Amino acid sequence: METKEKILITVENTINAPVDKVWKYWTEPEHVTQWNFASNDWCSPRAKNDLRVGGEFVYRMEAKDGSMGFDYGGVYDVVKPNEYIESTLGDGRKVSVTFTPEGSTTHITESFEAEQMNPIEMQKGGWQAILDNFKKHTESN
Repeated sequence: METKEKILITVENTINAPVDKVWKYWTEPEHVTQWNFASNDWCSPRAKNDLRVGGEFVYRMEAKDGSMGFDYGGVYDVVKPNEYIESTLGDGRKVSVTFTPEGSTTHITESFEAEQMNPIEMQKGGWQAILDNFKKHTESN
């Protein structure tokens, strides 16, 4: 059986908000549904989040016209409030998110194992767009 080398993709952004607000907006379902999509023709109508080691999360992502949608979910492996989250997605890929306070701002670094279906640049662009939506939502509320 052929095993492909895992490719790690990283996206980053600096949020103009303190880490406690950034953590809250990243983890609370009522906020996740406001930013967890890559473009304005998509939405995130539901989110469930059991933020603890072994807890599960499921975020629904759908095209606004109803033409397609999917659940993004997994299980938390590490949760360090206001600092770090590590999870395993439903397909076995690993994701880590680091929250670094920088005065009155917070730097987020999110790394994930690439999936095999889509080009690397497309995956990176989509995850970066979601992180950019998170920044916009957090800074405007």
